[in-house]
Amino acid sequence: MKIYTLLLALLLAFPFTASAQTTEGNLPLFNLKRGVGFVTPDSAYSINMRFRVQSRAIYNSISENDFGVSEYEMRVRRLRLRFEGFMYSPKLTYNIQLSFSRGDMDWSMNDQSNINTSPNVVRDAVVYYKPNDRWQFAFGQTKLPGNRQRVVSSGDQQFIDRSIVNIGFNVDRDFGFQAVYNNDIGTFHYMLKGALTAGEGRNVFSTDKGLAYTGRVELLPFGKFTNGGDYFEGDLEREPTPKLSLAGGMSHNEQARRTGGQIGRDLYEQTDIQTYIFDGLLKYRGMALYAEYMSREADNPVTFNAAGQQRHVLTGHGQNYQLSYIFPSNVELAGRYSRVTPNSEVRAFENTEEAYLLGVTKYLRAHRLKVQGNAGYHSQNPFLPVNNDYHWTAGVQIELGI
Repeated sequence: MKIYTLLLALLLAFPFTASAQTTEGNLPLFNLKRGVGFVTPDSAYSINMRFRVQSRAIYNSISENDFGVSEYEMRVRRLRLRFEGFMYSPKLTYNIQLSFSRGDMDWSMNDQSNINTSPNVVRDAVVYYKPNDRWQFAFGQTKLPGNRQRVVSSGDQQFIDRSIVNIGFNVDRDFGFQAVYNNDIGTFHYMLKGALTAGEGRNVFSTDKGLAYTGRVELLPFGKFTNGGDYFEGDLEREPTPKLSLAGGMSHNEQARRTGGQIGRDLYEQTDIQTYIFDGLLKYRGMALYAEYMSREADNPVTFNAAGQQRHVLTGHGQNYQLSYIFPSNVELAGRYSRVTPNSEVRAFENTEEAYLLGVTKYLRAHRLKVQGNAGYHSQNPFLPVNNDYHWTAGVQIELGI
């Protein structure tokens, strides 16, 4: 009984000690500002623990003219745990992110017998070394420096989910080495990012001699965004002066074994895949404008097995545009237009796809606690179990996290 009383007393005292206690290096022992974290008294290591969950309900119509229900999607879309901190020195940090919802673990890809047949719980497991303010090096599994919308966390999106362009052409996560260099020329800021990775995606148990090479350049002519605002959607910081980021990059996946390079089903034959990325972001006084163009090529986009079955790489190009404004009440209105156009070599298997989407978000605690509603019109939805070329969709989602 005395032990339980002592534990209760410690828990009750925790919020008060969090802001008062410090280590020998003047680092707080406890941190409650972003997740729950602590630092050892000798400053040997730290750990910060966070979670987030996305619960959603979505309606899809039967067709363009028939508003009957084709499908309801009601589920926990994402449930994540995240652990981050430093070891030995604040220059040596780590990030571990785990996923627990079925939709986050690639259950639909259970035919990836050559790459991975287990649920993908581990999303990120990476170590960073930052020797100074200019350089950062990474080793492990994490997101590649691909298109901005993919690199922006799914918890920092202004719509229920990412665009059809991102679904079709993103390069996702991979295991390997990464480096980032950033510097300023007056008020002009720029970043150079590169990655040398396995090319098979996350949590694989076998790789081949083909590697993936990814590079990205980001130019910020008016200086840095407030609080890293170039990597969360919507102008929640209400930038007092215009902030602009222009970026471009490419990824070459040598002897890729999956339809999307790092993601997708097994191809029946290996092929080289090239992905090209251009995006831009402008924020000013609550307004945010985002534009993205992506294209993909493959040496041998259509592959066959001995039985004559085919699997292919989606080659072609896509464009995505988003415009939003956040009111003083922290209610945001946003619109999106996306289009994916396949190349002629795969048009026997892929249709041109378009999506129009309107969204409203009420931010209760920025992106950590928000309620989102979306309504839109799609031509060709790849996730429906029936072959609908045109349909309407509407959904609501609650995001909760620390």
